[in-house]
Amino acid sequence: MSPTLSILIVSYNTRQLTLACLDSIRAETHSTSFEIIVVDNASTDGSAAAIASHPLRPTLVALDANVGFGCANNIAAKHASGELLLLLNPDTVVLDGAIDRLVAFSRTQRDAGIWGGRTVFADGSLNPSSAWGRMTPWRLFCRAAGLTGIAPRSEVLNGEAMGGWRRGTERQVDIVSGCFFLLPVALWRRLGGFDPAFFMYGEEADLCLRARALGVRPRTTPDATIIHLGGASEANRADKLVKLLAAKATLINRHFPIGSRRLGLALNAAWPLSRWVALTVASRILRNPTWLERAVMWRSVWQRHSEWQRGWDGMTDSITGTTTRLTDSPAVSMPTAT
Repeated sequence: MSPTLSILIVSYNTRQLTLACLDSIRAETHSTSFEIIVVDNASTDGSAAAIASHPLRPTLVALDANVGFGCANNIAAKHASGELLLLLNPDTVVLDGAIDRLVAFSRTQRDAGIWGGRTVFADGSLNPSSAWGRMTPWRLFCRAAGLTGIAPRSEVLNGEAMGGWRRGTERQVDIVSGCFFLLPVALWRRLGGFDPAFFMYGEEADLCLRARALGVRPRTTPDATIIHLGGASEANRADKLVKLLAAKATLINRHFPIGSRRLGLALNAAWPLSRWVALTVASRILRNPTWLERAVMWRSVWQRHSEWQRGWDGMTDSITGTTTRLTDSPAVSMPTAT
């Protein structure tokens, strides 16, 4: 008999975190039948062997190359037999029956089509990255001009982060984070899964925006709460920002009206430039070494603009050092799942 839920996890050098995530699924999921499919993106920390021997015995697909988050989820979904797909990051911990609660929420809000929960950090403080507003020229301007930092709790000046909303109420949103992302298998297949052009970051935004064009209206609930540490597989802040800027550029090229794309790309590029300039000036005036370090980091990001300014298409991948259009490539070796 097929399970209700197929849980997809993509791991990349997160051995201990992935095992803790699996432990929490086992401890906190009781009323939903599920299977777990883990795709390991060529980790070098022994993740694949450790995952294969976990008591839950997940289906494991161990790749011999890092194909990125989006493509790895596409690979995992091919093995799914459930009615629903749950994308779950390896650096998460399921709390208080969160998966059961999210599945129950989906039953009461079927028209939403995509469902998400609430995320907190390990200390219990809010991690607001569970949901986002879509990018607009105004929101990009507010970020580039520093208005989001001046008024972080304003939804007018910090609309992309949905500033001021503490994620404590049920709400319709533009984008549900891919760290805890539930949708029907039928919708996933209708959309063709994640766009393989997105190597990392932005793929869930693209999928949500494509789904919204079909009439889907994603919703989140605070009743399903998990710990999400964030950035566990990305230790270098500058590298992460380069990937994030590439993702934003790709989203602009795909989802902005033709007439506003150049403006959107210019405002996206203005963000690291404005941060570099502002932090450099402030650090010199106030002699603040921390701000100077941040200025140096932003300068590094800006100087790498040739990598991210056109988006993921044709980007020099900072992981492999090669120029490639990232696709769900048949050249990737996929051993038989265990």
